[in-house]
Amino acid sequence: MKVIILTILQCFLLASGQVCFKLAVEKITKFQFSWAYFTDILTNWWLLASGVCLISATALWGYVLKYFEFSVAYPITAFAYVFGMLAAVFIFHETVSAARWFGVGLIVLGVILIAK
Repeated sequence: MKVIILTILQCFLLASGQVCFKLAVEKITKFQFSWAYFTDILTNWWLLASGVCLISATALWGYVLKYFEFSVAYPITAFAYVFGMLAAVFIFHETVSAARWFGVGLIVLGVILIAK
Protein backbone atom coordinates (compact mmCIF):
# COMPACT_ATOMS: atom_id res chain seq x y z
CA MET A 1 0.00 0.00 0.00
CA LYS A 2 2.89 2.36 0.78
CA VAL A 3 4.25 2.06 -2.78
CA ILE A 4 0.85 3.03 -4.19
CA ILE A 5 0.51 6.12 -2.00
CA LEU A 6 4.10 7.29 -2.62
CA THR A 7 3.89 6.72 -6.35
CA ILE A 8 0.56 8.54 -6.64
CA LEU A 9 2.07 11.43 -4.66
CA GLN A 10 5.03 11.37 -7.06
CA CYS A 11 2.61 11.50 -10.00
CA PHE A 12 0.79 14.43 -8.44
CA LEU A 13 4.07 16.32 -7.98
CA LEU A 14 5.09 15.50 -11.55
CA ALA A 15 1.79 16.71 -12.99
CA SER A 16 1.89 19.81 -10.77
CA GLY A 17 5.36 20.59 -12.05
CA GLN A 18 4.14 20.36 -15.63
CA VAL A 19 1.12 22.57 -14.89
CA CYS A 20 3.36 25.17 -13.26
CA PHE A 21 5.75 24.96 -16.22
CA LYS A 22 2.89 25.63 -18.66
CA LEU A 23 1.82 28.62 -16.57
CA ALA A 24 5.45 29.79 -16.51
CA VAL A 25 6.02 29.61 -20.26
CA GLU A 26 2.75 31.43 -20.91
CA LYS A 27 4.22 34.41 -19.01
CA ILE A 28 7.57 34.40 -20.82
CA THR A 29 7.75 37.00 -23.54
CA LYS A 30 9.43 36.65 -26.91
CA PHE A 31 13.18 36.09 -26.57
CA GLN A 32 15.34 39.20 -26.41
CA PHE A 33 18.96 39.30 -25.42
CA SER A 34 18.41 41.80 -22.62
CA TRP A 35 18.61 42.04 -18.85
CA ALA A 36 14.87 42.61 -18.66
CA TYR A 37 14.15 39.33 -20.44
CA PHE A 38 16.45 37.29 -18.19
CA THR A 39 15.17 39.09 -15.09
CA ASP A 40 11.62 38.16 -16.08
CA ILE A 41 12.64 34.51 -16.36
CA LEU A 42 14.58 34.51 -13.08
CA THR A 43 11.64 36.09 -11.23
CA ASN A 44 8.99 33.87 -12.79
CA TRP A 45 7.49 32.24 -9.69
CA TRP A 46 5.65 29.61 -11.76
CA LEU A 47 9.01 28.50 -13.13
CA LEU A 48 10.39 28.20 -9.60
CA ALA A 49 7.31 26.25 -8.46
CA SER A 50 7.72 23.95 -11.46
CA GLY A 51 11.32 23.27 -10.53
CA VAL A 52 10.46 22.57 -6.90
CA CYS A 53 7.68 20.15 -7.89
CA LEU A 54 9.78 18.35 -10.49
CA ILE A 55 12.81 18.02 -8.20
CA SER A 56 10.56 16.74 -5.39
CA ALA A 57 8.92 14.26 -7.77
CA THR A 58 12.34 13.02 -8.89
CA ALA A 59 13.61 12.62 -5.32
CA LEU A 60 10.46 10.74 -4.31
CA TRP A 61 10.72 8.55 -7.42
CA GLY A 62 14.29 7.69 -6.45
CA TYR A 63 13.05 6.56 -3.03
CA VAL A 64 10.29 4.47 -4.61
CA LEU A 65 12.74 2.84 -7.02
CA LYS A 66 15.16 2.01 -4.23
CA TYR A 67 12.68 0.34 -1.89
CA PHE A 68 9.87 -1.10 -4.04
CA GLU A 69 9.43 -3.41 -7.00
CA PHE A 70 9.76 -1.63 -10.33
CA SER A 71 7.09 -3.85 -11.91
CA VAL A 72 4.52 -2.48 -9.46
CA ALA A 73 5.71 1.12 -9.08
CA TYR A 74 6.27 2.02 -12.72
CA PRO A 75 2.76 1.26 -14.02
CA ILE A 76 1.27 3.39 -11.25
CA THR A 77 3.02 6.40 -12.76
CA ALA A 78 0.27 6.35 -15.41
CA PHE A 79 -1.77 8.28 -12.83
CA ALA A 80 0.16 11.35 -13.99
CA TYR A 81 -2.11 11.28 -17.07
CA VAL A 82 -5.17 11.36 -14.82
CA PHE A 83 -3.86 14.38 -12.92
CA GLY A 84 -2.94 16.04 -16.20
CA MET A 85 -6.44 15.57 -17.55
CA LEU A 86 -7.97 17.00 -14.38
CA ALA A 87 -5.63 20.00 -14.62
CA ALA A 88 -6.65 20.52 -18.24
CA VAL A 89 -10.29 20.75 -17.20
CA PHE A 90 -10.10 22.61 -13.89
CA ILE A 91 -7.07 24.87 -14.36
CA PHE A 92 -6.87 25.46 -18.11
CA HIS A 93 -10.64 25.16 -18.75
CA GLU A 94 -10.16 22.83 -21.69
CA THR A 95 -12.95 20.71 -23.10
CA VAL A 96 -12.18 17.00 -22.84
CA SER A 97 -14.04 14.54 -25.06
CA ALA A 98 -15.80 11.44 -23.79
CA ALA A 99 -13.25 9.28 -25.59
CA ARG A 100 -10.44 10.84 -23.56
CA TRP A 101 -12.37 10.32 -20.32
CA PHE A 102 -12.86 6.71 -21.35
CA GLY A 103 -9.11 6.44 -21.83
CA VAL A 104 -8.53 7.89 -18.37
CA GLY A 105 -10.95 5.31 -16.98
CA LEU A 106 -8.96 2.55 -18.67
CA ILE A 107 -5.76 3.91 -17.14
CA VAL A 108 -7.30 3.89 -13.67
CA LEU A 109 -8.63 0.36 -14.21
CA GLY A 110 -5.20 -0.81 -15.41
CA VAL A 111 -3.46 0.69 -12.39
CA ILE A 112 -5.96 -0.99 -10.04
CA LEU A 113 -5.36 -4.35 -11.72
CA ILE A 114 -1.57 -4.02 -11.51
CA ALA A 115 -1.58 -2.75 -7.93
CA LYS A 116 -3.55 -5.74 -6.61
